[in-house]
Amino acid sequence: MEQVVRIDNSKVVQEVLGSVNRNARTIERHFNVEIEPDAAGIRVSASRLPDLTKAVNVLEKLSNLSAEGIPISDQLSSYLTDAAANEREAELVGYHPGWVCLNAKGKPVMSKTQGQANYVSQMRKHPVTFAIGPAGTGKTYLAVALAVQAFRKHEVDRIILTRPAVEAGERLGFLPGDLQNKVDPYMRPLYDALQDLMGTEQYIKNLEKSLIEVSPLAYMRGRTLDNSFIILDEAQNTTPEQMKMFLTRIGFDSKVVVTGDVTQVDLPRQIRSGLMEAKRILKGVDDLAFVELTARDVVRNPIVQRIIQAYEKHDQQSQVRSERRPSTTKRGHRDKRN
Repeated sequence: MEQVVRIDNSKVVQEVLGSVNRNARTIERHFNVEIEPDAAGIRVSASRLPDLTKAVNVLEKLSNLSAEGIPISDQLSSYLTDAAANEREAELVGYHPGWVCLNAKGKPVMSKTQGQANYVSQMRKHPVTFAIGPAGTGKTYLAVALAVQAFRKHEVDRIILTRPAVEAGERLGFLPGDLQNKVDPYMRPLYDALQDLMGTEQYIKNLEKSLIEVSPLAYMRGRTLDNSFIILDEAQNTTPEQMKMFLTRIGFDSKVVVTGDVTQVDLPRQIRSGLMEAKRILKGVDDLAFVELTARDVVRNPIVQRIIQAYEKHDQQSQVRSERRPSTTKRGHRDKRN
């Protein structure tokens, strides 16, 4: 059985199929179909109707987005294909990238998944937003993009970016240079995002005027931050005391975004994560939102998504084995107490 996805524009056909038909190959692998260009658009052949229907739905969605002028990337094709394959119909039908701002080169920065679109929406609605999710989900970059947009529109006077300088296997004391040189590597992802969105010249100019501040979390103590867009990155590495200290710095007319990945805590084992504790304590507080991003929202190389999913599966299996293991006394015998 076969069906033709009708597309009048040959340029749209090529964009939907992808460079060297890469998008078409992705859809073929997922649904066991064959895809090829047709005089009327794109022809899809399959032996099973459900596979044919899902493949056609993805191609039609990609075609509609392309016709609107939205670039069809490998990531977007993979994301929509995965949504169809796993029967997330609402996600497939309702997906539309949301505009955030323009970067330094004048190119639009957009949310690329439904999870990211929800994240951007929550940041716009609430004065305080927590974003929790794995690497590659755009937590930091989208927060910085919203901060730059608010700064350009004069909604805030300053952008303040901070993160805890927690050592992940290395020692700050062994790094060369003064304190600023030592903490710069920890701040590098924030510098990179700002320069990409503002341009190096504009970034340096605003930095020199103290309109942009990028500093370790310890520098926040004792301050009140008014009329600022404040981002706390890598918040899983805060202690509960640091998290409370940071959240109580919020002044008038400020917006705060806290981002972190609870699977990558670099704190010593005996110290609780301030992000995980805040999630328990602050759930339900008015004007505060928690956004959970998942492997589906990863917008890096598709292999990153598969790596995260493999680790999540391993962690789940380890937890099940741990729960099944009988409790023991200090002597190693089974605990027979009622």
